[in-house]
Amino acid sequence: MDYLVDIKDVSFNLDEYLNIDQLIRYPAFSSHTSELYHMVITEALKFSQKTLAPLNTSGDREGCKLEQGVVKIPHGFKEAYIDFAKNGFIGMDVPQTYGGQGLPVTITLAANEFIMGANYAFEMYPGLTRGAAHLIETFGSETLAKLFCEKMYLGQWSGTMCLTEPDAGSDVGNLRTQAKPLPDGTYAISGNKIFISAGDHDITENIIHLVLARVEGDQKGTKGISLFAVPKIWVNDDGSLGANNDVMCLGIEYKLGIKGSATCSLNFGEKGLCRGFLVGERSQGMKHMFKMMNEARIFVGLQGLAVSAASYQHALKYAGERSQFGKTLLQFPDVRRNLMICKSLTEGMRGLLYKVALIADVAKNETDPITKERAQNRIDLLTPICKAYCSDFGFRITEIVLQIFGGYGYTSEYPAEQYLRDVKISSIYEGTNGIQALDLVGRKLTKNGGQLFREFYEDVETSLQKIEKEKQLVEAAQKLRKGINTLGQVAMKFGEWGMNGNWDSPQFYATPFLEMCGHVVLSHVLLEQALLCIPKQNSEFHQNKIQTALFFCNEFLPLVSARAESIMQTNSKNKEVL
Repeated sequence: MDYLVDIKDVSFNLDEYLNIDQLIRYPAFSSHTSELYHMVITEALKFSQKTLAPLNTSGDREGCKLEQGVVKIPHGFKEAYIDFAKNGFIGMDVPQTYGGQGLPVTITLAANEFIMGANYAFEMYPGLTRGAAHLIETFGSETLAKLFCEKMYLGQWSGTMCLTEPDAGSDVGNLRTQAKPLPDGTYAISGNKIFISAGDHDITENIIHLVLARVEGDQKGTKGISLFAVPKIWVNDDGSLGANNDVMCLGIEYKLGIKGSATCSLNFGEKGLCRGFLVGERSQGMKHMFKMMNEARIFVGLQGLAVSAASYQHALKYAGERSQFGKTLLQFPDVRRNLMICKSLTEGMRGLLYKVALIADVAKNETDPITKERAQNRIDLLTPICKAYCSDFGFRITEIVLQIFGGYGYTSEYPAEQYLRDVKISSIYEGTNGIQALDLVGRKLTKNGGQLFREFYEDVETSLQKIEKEKQLVEAAQKLRKGINTLGQVAMKFGEWGMNGNWDSPQFYATPFLEMCGHVVLSHVLLEQALLCIPKQNSEFHQNKIQTALFFCNEFLPLVSARAESIMQTNSKNKEVL
């Protein structure tokens, strides 16, 4: 299928909204230029449209196969992966020490919107490789980093994350995989992992699995978990490959979507010959893994955006071409309303995710401690919203798109049904969206006495003082102020419940509260963008940005108050019904 993207909105976010060139002031990016950033974006789009998009439908229909103990991936994926690596796309945002490109997270995220939108299933392979290699580089010894990272970033080897077990899904602390110290400093690994994305395949000559396991005798629960690098084929001290490392793929899952991504059940140490290297400190595995997962959760939100935005572009094109009753679908008010919902959501999600990426660059490179802390606080607050809101509403967008396509959308002749199937997983993995909501309510709202939310409130208030000066935006700004104040009232109610020992009610309403936060955050982003567009509204593009922001605020902000009313009037007996 063709990959369609609103490149004008991508450019607006990078150049006008975020002014990406401001990052060049940091030493890490001092040799960069605006031309470099635009070249990376252009090349990523070109590669996505010419190489990845043509493999999307065929990869979905062919899927993965397990033959004689080896997983075969769809035709064309291996060649695309080799070209992908040659272009330097695997390690775009990691340091150049072991083959990374040293680019800002913001540019990397924008490029990955194209990659994910063009072929979600394919992106799983390099995405997990980057994550695994960066974990080794960050927490492993220099010896371990030299042994693995360059070959992973350059595409010779790949990587995975092995957390889930049959009896330890979200409850990772219940895992049973064991590690036993060996005289040579390595560890004997034994256990089973399931739902391992890119767990086995024939793309690369080796796969480096990052495995959570408990060293014999260490405490139970998450505090006793360690992280290990376990190669599929043993890697000798000189970097050459040795014997098979007793890692076996027992089966692959036949899934609703992302069928070109091999989701595997892996056995480690069936013959007692599996060995691994400790990554970082012993019993610090969850701490190390969560650094990667928090970064990954923003990119999972991006998956929700990337797929739904591409889906919306196809629906917009179809609605302008499909004729019924003597006029195109685009001329029917109900279809236009649905398309406006999709447009405003995708533009709001793009603005949010790109902005968080820029904040991540600031947090990583800023030397002023106050600015650095404030940036990190904002990332901590917004990460669960990025992950859960963008994946949930990404799926809802694809549902609306399928409805616009009508009966054709329900067939494989058009791309709508694959987009819907593919994007659903983003609300499930990397911490279900219910867990993201619990993280927001249980950790982020209460951290440092509510500091994270207070800082966000202050920034919204500062923006509103500017936005309210523009006549076109006054009404929307008032709705946003009401929305942010309503969030504060609900948060205080949660605190009141907690002080009275009622911990169930905040958890009961954590998911709707996160959705409320998402409506407010996107409204803030879209109104910030609209304010920038006021002086340029003679341009059709900028006028449309203003109208899109007004539509979103009118459509979604009233839902904040409505949801708050249902939360504040909760009946404790609701929890006793089931």
